[in-house]
Amino acid sequence: MIPVLHRGADPDQICAALTEHGAVIIEDFLDADTVAAMNAEVGPLVEADDPTARTFVNPFIADFFGTKVKHLSGLATHSRAFVDDVLLHPIYDEVCRRVLGPSCADWTLNVGHLLQRGPGAEQQYLHRDHDVWNFLPSPHPEVELASLVALTPFTADNGATRLVPGSNHWDGDRYPTDDELEIAEMPAGAAVIYLGSVFHAGGANCTEDEWRRGFHLSFVVGWLRTEENNTLATPPDVARDLPLRAQELIGYKAHDAIETGGGYLGVVDVRHPTELLASGEL
Repeated sequence: MIPVLHRGADPDQICAALTEHGAVIIEDFLDADTVAAMNAEVGPLVEADDPTARTFVNPFIADFFGTKVKHLSGLATHSRAFVDDVLLHPIYDEVCRRVLGPSCADWTLNVGHLLQRGPGAEQQYLHRDHDVWNFLPSPHPEVELASLVALTPFTADNGATRLVPGSNHWDGDRYPTDDELEIAEMPAGAAVIYLGSVFHAGGANCTEDEWRRGFHLSFVVGWLRTEENNTLATPPDVARDLPLRAQELIGYKAHDAIETGGGYLGVVDVRHPTELLASGEL
């Protein structure tokens, strides 16, 4: 089963559920005002997307999403509500500190990507998000904390995400069976937070006219290359007006592990890019 908690739950309780089950639903993760603000900001942009005309980095990704799913990437550029009320959400901070913090000097945004699954969208194949970094030795510590946040209700019929609780404990040779899937049905404003080691898939939308809107937000240890190039998706002229911590999470902070015997990554002129944003040099 996928445990269900509330926004006020103790972070240790959330992390205990993640450790045991690999996933947890936070029912009131966003309040109604934030959901409304995000929908108002992103709605016209995502509605204008034509999934039949979209191109991807390679044909495999095109098949993975299909032609019935609308997309909007780089959410930090398109929605200030996403930055202020989601990217900087205190639950992410507390959970990342516990899950990713032991393996890095800081974590960073991996993907902020809206997905609107339309009628006829097929179920994705079951996958683990952390497998995109397939050159990491196995086993390895958790390197990703991911989530799917509902901007409209997620139901079994409209394509709610399927997850396999407990699969974070499996070895690399085991693959799920259909009876091991749990459906993350959620109201708008809820989120399912899961580990990168958990099998999951976007569900099939079997409705005739209902589009399911939500977004994927994930964080990774700060020394990994992210799936989305966030410093290009949110360029300096946009990023300089964001809160400092948002700039850092988007990738404008160097990963400085010198105090723990490591080195630094992502500097510009051997400085943190956030300093250059503040001074106007970037």
